[in-house]
Amino acid sequence: MGTFTYQGKSYEVDEKGFLVNPEEWDENFAEGLAPQLNIKQGLTKEHWDVIHSIVKTYRETGICPTVYETCRANGLRIQDLRRLFPTGYLRGACKLAGMSSAVGRIGPALHPASVPGNMDFMNVYGKTYKVDVRGFLVDPEEWDEQYAVYRAVDMKIGRLTDRHWQIIRFLRKAYEEKRRVPTVYETCEANGIDLEELERLFPDGYHRGAVKIAGVRIE
Repeated sequence: MGTFTYQGKSYEVDEKGFLVNPEEWDENFAEGLAPQLNIKQGLTKEHWDVIHSIVKTYRETGICPTVYETCRANGLRIQDLRRLFPTGYLRGACKLAGMSSAVGRIGPALHPASVPGNMDFMNVYGKTYKVDVRGFLVDPEEWDEQYAVYRAVDMKIGRLTDRHWQIIRFLRKAYEEKRRVPTVYETCEANGIDLEELERLFPDGYHRGAVKIAGVRIE
């Protein structure tokens, strides 16, 4: 844990710079953090519309909206979102909106102090995988196609098509080579896919769907 201070006000943040408690968010936090996220000219009305949309949804539902929902609510394409938040949806827009890293990935508010240790997850074939409380695989090296198939069924996606596997294998390869999860922008661009198709393939969201099925997670 650490502290982020701007204009005399301090906020508790985690090791990745996400606000620990989303309830502490205010516009001062977003204004101060923006330059660190490659938004050098300050937050415009377009930025604020997206940020306030995320905050409003979270405060009304306790869930961070998916990238699909945010783009739809604000009439944005993936290119527009990338222009506004170059570091990513979760690592840019959601971070500025005060979502904790846990909230950004699973939705319901979880304060880190209330999160228990890892739990075992057993699939239908009897193999056990260790996952965290957000349902993400703890060790990406444990991933196999059987895990992906089970996760897809669990998310009511059904049978994984060639297009699903293209995205999943891209995420796996990128993570293995760079030890980081690609942004939704990078994934869409590299695979020639738009948000509408990505939503049809992974309706639970980019991080809560595609990234989770691929057995990787943002550290």
